[in-house]
Formats: sequence, C-alpha cells, structure tokens
Amino acid sequence: MPADSVSVTGWGRTAPTTARMVRPRTYGEAAAAVRECGARGGIARGLGRAYGDAAQNAGGAVFDMTGLDRIHAIDAGGGTVLCDAGVSLHRLMEVLLPLGWFVPVTPGTRHVTVGGAIGADIHGKNHHVSGSFTRHVLSFELLTADGEIRPVGRGTPLFDATAGGMGLTGVILTATVRLQPVETALMSVDTERAVDLDDLMARLTSGDHRYRYSVAWIDLLARGAGTGRSVLTRGDHAPLDALPPRARRHPLAFRPSRLPAAPAFVPEGLLGRTTVGLFNELWYRRAPRARTGELQPIPAFFHPLDGVPHWNRVYGRGGFVQYQFVVGHGREETLRRIVRRVSERRCPSFLAVLKRFGEGDPGWLSFPVPGWTLALDVPAGLPGLGSFLDELDEEVAGAGGRVYLAKDARLRPELLAAMYPRLGAFRSLRRELDPRGVFTSDLSRRLGL
Repeated sequence: MPADSVSVTGWGRTAPTTARMVRPRTYGEAAAAVRECGARGGIARGLGRAYGDAAQNAGGAVFDMTGLDRIHAIDAGGGTVLCDAGVSLHRLMEVLLPLGWFVPVTPGTRHVTVGGAIGADIHGKNHHVSGSFTRHVLSFELLTADGEIRPVGRGTPLFDATAGGMGLTGVILTATVRLQPVETALMSVDTERAVDLDDLMARLTSGDHRYRYSVAWIDLLARGAGTGRSVLTRGDHAPLDALPPRARRHPLAFRPSRLPAAPAFVPEGLLGRTTVGLFNELWYRRAPRARTGELQPIPAFFHPLDGVPHWNRVYGRGGFVQYQFVVGHGREETLRRIVRRVSERRCPSFLAVLKRFGEGDPGWLSFPVPGWTLALDVPAGLPGLGSFLDELDEEVAGAGGRVYLAKDARLRPELLAAMYPRLGAFRSLRRELDPRGVFTSDLSRRLGL
C-alpha cells in the first residue's frame, strides 16, 4: 500500500501534526492497515473537511479512504444506494440526479465522503424536516479493531455509537443510504431580510414548517438596534412545471460552476474587521427585502463556496476556527447573549449562519438536538480568541447545549460530559470493542474520548 509521512490539518488549517498516511485500495488492504498501524493507532480520513483535528493522528497512522470509492448498486425504484464509504456526496449527485434522486442531507460542502457523513452525523439546511444524515442510513459495514468486518444495522448500540462517533468505533467500508426524490436539479428559493435577531427568530419559528430547507446568514459585526440582522434563505426542490420551457429539456442536469482557486499565499489579516465589515454591509444591503420563487442551481443554493477551490486559504497561514454550538428551545436568551457578545467583541466573521434543528437522532455523540444552532468562523490568530471561546463554551454547557465535534479544535475536555450525556456509554463500548485503543485521533486524545 502507498504510505508516506505527511503533515495533516483539518479544513481550518490549525494545529498541524505529522502522521503516516496509508492509502488502501481494497477492503483487505484496509484490514491490513488497521492490523499494522502500530502503537499510536490509526484513524480514517476522507476528504479532509472536518475543520479541527478529528482526522489527524500525531505520530500514528491516518487511513485515506478516498481510494475506496465504488458505487455498488442503485435501486432507482426504491430510492437507495449501496456505496463505498470513500464515495463523495459530489459523486453521488453526479450519478443520482439524472435518475431523479438527491442525497437526503448535505452540509455546506458536497466534498465530504459518505463515511465522513456518518462519522460526523452531518446535518444540513433541512434538519428541521429530515434530521441528520444517519437517519437515512439503513446499514453499513464496519471494520473493527479485531480485523473483522461487521454488518451494522439501525437500532443497534454499534450503529448509535458510530453515528457521530468521529471514526473511533472503526473504519466504515460501505453504506446503504435512502435517497430523496426530485424532479429537477433546481431549487425554488425565497429570500428575505430580517432587521435583527428577534425578527429573524420569529420568522424562522413561524415559517420554517413551509420549507424543506432553511438557513440564515447573520451579520455578527452589526451592533445596537441592528444586532443579528440577517438574510434568510428558504426553499425546496423545484417541480418540473416551475421551470421555463428551455430548462425543461434537461431538468436534471448537474453543472457545478468553478472559479479560480484561492492563491496559495494570502497576507495575514486580510479578513479583518474592516474588510469583513465591508463585506457584511454589502451582502446585507444587496439582499432583497423579499423575493419568492427564484430558481437556483443546486450548487449555488447548497454549496456556494465549493465553486472556489481551497477557499480556506483566504484566512492566511494561521488558519481559522469554525465554532458551532446548539442550545435547546427555551434557551433563546443564551443565543441572544452569545450573539451580543460576539458582536460587541467585533469578531470578524463573514460565514455566520443560524438554523433551527428538529428532533435529534439516536447517535450517542450526534450533535443536533431540537433548538437553535449558530456557526461562525473567525481567524485563529485573533487576540484572546481562546479564552473568549472558552467563556462561550461555559455558557453553552450551562444552558444544556453542546459544540459540534466535527468542527471543534479547542474544547476543554471537562465540559464534554455535560454537553454529551451519552458519553459514558460511548466510552464503555469503545473499551469493549477496542481494548488496545487501535482507533485514535488527535481529537480523541485531546478530549479523552
């Protein structure tokens, strides 16, 4: 198997560590890689879109699973697909959209593997309707620490530990996923502006039930009466009869656009308060006060940043921190307080989004719970950022909320049990399934998972 020593980071490009990268091309090679990974263990890695250190393993092995990328079977009548865990959501869209099917859940990037989608139990703009990704996974095959390949079905402890378990129960090899039927590759989108956070929350609460997909961009540099001003975007898959005649010729065509890649070197401080403040002002003012029924391609609605390869470089060599938390319904004052604190501190965030979560899923370490989730990005070198986020963690934990492990790069381990009540069951199953600690990562060592 190809293997070499490489420096590995998450998408945020912080805290690089060196590991031996192993690239299996068969299930047998994957089993051999697990058996031979050494005392520092190993962890599976897909396309590297976890923002923090979940797919890093300092001094150990990292299994690059993107070579296992076959689509084995598509049930075009029943709407399921059986594929390798290294298949990307992008590839599934290329293959499935012409057949009238779409992935059931997608995050803000389609460049994530099916294995990564299960390991992080990803969520999207439709969580209030469809839940997270593993709600739509019927079964998967898991390579465990003893070298066995185990079929894992819904409703079992191993399924629930793996869903959101950040790759620490084993290496996912294949999965069977239930799909979403669509008539076109276009979205019918309604856009409106909210003047402040309370206005936004009221609009989300009163209107989300009418839409499959809903998300709001928030200007976290706005202060005073405009604190939390937002652009709310909601929509659904456009039916065939909503398309103009010319578009009906190829209604399921999937044509992602691609812009030039971000440069390899970007000056530090490019995304400071001045530039981000200008961007936020322009973005808010150019948004329509109210527009309905706009037709947008799937890539533009779900994955606008995927059109810019290596967009994470714009934060400079220091990288950035993506911070995402959720607090439950009835804890809106905690959300308001955190938004005010971020705004008053003038954190330069231009990728700040608010969504409503629906019912949670059974994964023991799955992130979503019913309530409000806010995600924001900030340059990693911002002075005092670590202590400030520690304070926000305390607020979130005190409100019964949690942070998203797939984006985390700096949470203190003592808060983890308060955020994830099933942590004890997860640790117990891991000890039983993997007593030698074969599957390990920088994230698991840092948090004591």
